[in-house]
Amino acid sequence: MKNKAFSIIFLFTAAIVWGFAFSAQVMVDTQVLGNFSFNGVRFVLGSISLIPIIFIFEREEKNEEKFKKTVFASLIAGTVLFIASALQQYGISINHNAGKAGFITGLYTVLVPILGFFILKNKAGMNTWIAVVLAVCGLFLLSAGEGFDEVNMGDVVVFIGAFFWAGHILVIDKFVEEVSPIKFAHMQFMVCGIWNLIFAMFTENITIHGITSTAIPILYTGIMSTGVAYTCQILGQKGTNPNLSAIILSTECVFSALGGAVVLGETMSEKGYIGCALMFLGIIVSQVDLKTLAKLVKKEKNSIE
Repeated sequence: MKNKAFSIIFLFTAAIVWGFAFSAQVMVDTQVLGNFSFNGVRFVLGSISLIPIIFIFEREEKNEEKFKKTVFASLIAGTVLFIASALQQYGISINHNAGKAGFITGLYTVLVPILGFFILKNKAGMNTWIAVVLAVCGLFLLSAGEGFDEVNMGDVVVFIGAFFWAGHILVIDKFVEEVSPIKFAHMQFMVCGIWNLIFAMFTENITIHGITSTAIPILYTGIMSTGVAYTCQILGQKGTNPNLSAIILSTECVFSALGGAVVLGETMSEKGYIGCALMFLGIIVSQVDLKTLAKLVKKEKNSIE
């Protein structure tokens, strides 16, 4: 019980750190440091921050075949992560709203089974389709204008990015059993960072002044969101079942709204808060197996009787 309690604390810590990271991303002044430059520096820093974690948690015998698979998987996952993070950061630079970006990005948990159904021909339960309806209704309320006839372009970009975050999860799911997980994370972050820096070289002006003036967002999203939060996720998932872990980690979107309110003084309309509530409900429903839940309820009812 004690170990499970610590696991839950670790998972909530990861969700809080990731949620508040959206506020750090909003704080980036693109006139000083471009989106590709910011992502490039933070992901390279994040990759470096995982090196000591590798030595602590992933000491293993040399296996050349496994190492090659890890490198290959990292190249693919890092490229998808680059697209997802680039779209997210660009969308945030347009709408400047951490809470909205967090909830819209969180839709990847709903999109994963949907993409799996259409692309991989995986089965999708009733909970998946209920989650989709809730999420779509919530997204409309959150993003549409007060007159329901205007959509924020930044929200659209972040939403497109959510598909790539979902794709990133599917890539990880495909390779996770064949690779060294922390080395894989380390390499994919480095690949993502390098891709961003390559694009930054051709489209932006990277300066030392730009990096130093954006030091706090870079350090937070690089070290805290990667090294600290990723370690907490590993420690947390060791003592809890996957569904509970996913539900706890999905509270990231709630903490993004809290972070936006506390750090940036953000507010939403009543319609926006209703939209957030529907989206969060959809995210939770997407992680719950309704048949299993019904069996547990029935079992509990019989035990009481």
